Amino acid sequence: MLRRGAVRLGSSYSTATANTTAAKVASLASLRTELVYKPTARFYVTKTATKKETQLAVDAGGAATTAGGHSVPRHPAVSGGMADEAMHVHTADSQVPTPSVYDAPIPSAINFLKSVPRKQLLSLFVIGVCSLNKFVLDTCIKVFPFVPVPIIRLLISDLYCGGETMKQVTDCGAQLQKRGISNMMLSLTIEDSEGTKNIDINHIVDETIQSIHQVLRPNLESQLEKCTPEQVNDIAPGYIALKPSALVKDPAQVLLNFNNPEPYWQAQRQVLIDNCSKITEEIYNLNQEFAKKYPNRVSPFFVSTIDAEKFDLQLNGVYDLQRVLMQKFNPVDAPCVSVIGTWQLYLTDSYNHLFHEYKLAKQYGYKLGLKIVRGAYIHSEANRSEVIHPTKEATDKNYDHIMQTVISDMINKGSKSFYGHLVIASHNYHSQLIATNILDTHKSNKFVNANVILGQLLGMADNVTYDLVHTHHVKNIIKYVPWGPANETKDYLLRRLQENGDAVRSDNGWPLIKNIMLSLSGSK
Repeated sequence: MLRRGAVRLGSSYSTATANTTAAKVASLASLRTELVYKPTARFYVTKTATKKETQLAVDAGGAATTAGGHSVPRHPAVSGGMADEAMHVHTADSQVPTPSVYDAPIPSAINFLKSVPRKQLLSLFVIGVCSLNKFVLDTCIKVFPFVPVPIIRLLISDLYCGGETMKQVTDCGAQLQKRGISNMMLSLTIEDSEGTKNIDINHIVDETIQSIHQVLRPNLESQLEKCTPEQVNDIAPGYIALKPSALVKDPAQVLLNFNNPEPYWQAQRQVLIDNCSKITEEIYNLNQEFAKKYPNRVSPFFVSTIDAEKFDLQLNGVYDLQRVLMQKFNPVDAPCVSVIGTWQLYLTDSYNHLFHEYKLAKQYGYKLGLKIVRGAYIHSEANRSEVIHPTKEATDKNYDHIMQTVISDMINKGSKSFYGHLVIASHNYHSQLIATNILDTHKSNKFVNANVILGQLLGMADNVTYDLVHTHHVKNIIKYVPWGPANETKDYLLRRLQENGDAVRSDNGWPLIKNIMLSLSGSK
């Protein structure tokens, strides 16, 4: 049964603690440490700085009120705190320069393209044409809302979306298995972040629960039934993505007023918590059921994932929602976590915020589950100059540093780490390669290898996914699979063009068209 009556969260910082931690971190930050890991078949090792590269650029002030009504600082003024609490570094014994993971060339898409059906090659060719240059891409973005759904369905939907029905999504999962991708993170793409649609919240909750039982469960069971007891940890969990913007009416205002004491907003807050809890309780119960059948498994079988929203919604509501759910469904005495949250690491406060969350989890006895992304709202964030790292390089350093910090804590503490599960959701090849090298070095550590999962969006970074599977033999890898009514997935596709335009241009355009031609000609 689900554990009830969990202790509620309270404030975890004092001035003395902050000053002591800051002093310790200041001494650590003066060192530049090389992290060297065992080379893979392609010889790559990592060499990166552990010093925090950027300072906290925004201090929102104030406090968040959690489920128990206690005040919790959102932005503790502690620089590099996780290094003091949860960091362990491996120092190189030799001063001989080593090749850096960042020198590794991005894998060619040709080998992947050779394995793609002709219909999907046509879809990729369309994407290549749409992203030839900035003018063409911007024009396509403007025209896209007026393109009839049947044309979008014919040309590109299959590339990026799992389908409109659960049967189609099940078939998508089977195709992914043939590519060496063991599982999916399903996202029913019906949402109403601006509160302008008349959507049926109860229908979304029911459809999401049905997709757990009709898609994720059989997809995982079909693979586990073929496994020996030693292989049950080689299959990634099945994930269900929960979008706060789809699970309550007028979600933006509800999240902005998540801690507003007025009765109306408290009632709306409870509706959102109850809807997320109803879905996540299905996940929790399935994990208990499957754990009895497969006792050698050390990772979750299924995971509920809270998706990220824009910064102001994240700050005022989503972080608090994640804490409530993790406290309820990730108690330290559970065999595995059942819910994870999403952190956008292009945010300048992300490093300190995660350290604060770690301390809260430790203090109140629950496990943190993490999905780390670079960020999804860089083109639409209202105050991007204030809350987002000023350069991609700064974001990359922050991402890789946090990723290594979390994995290191999981390696050193095993199942006693308060980081219970980590999804490295990234299209960046070098970040994925760093994680792969670390895991390869610690093959014997079942906990960390089963609970660190690599993932990319369906239809994106497939050259990276292909290389991870076929060159580095990565097993715990997933794809984020949106699905649902065509009109809603159309909105999803447009948002990907808008928010990831820079990535689309650099990864596609003429290079993609050329690689498609080379794959058809049989060139390497």
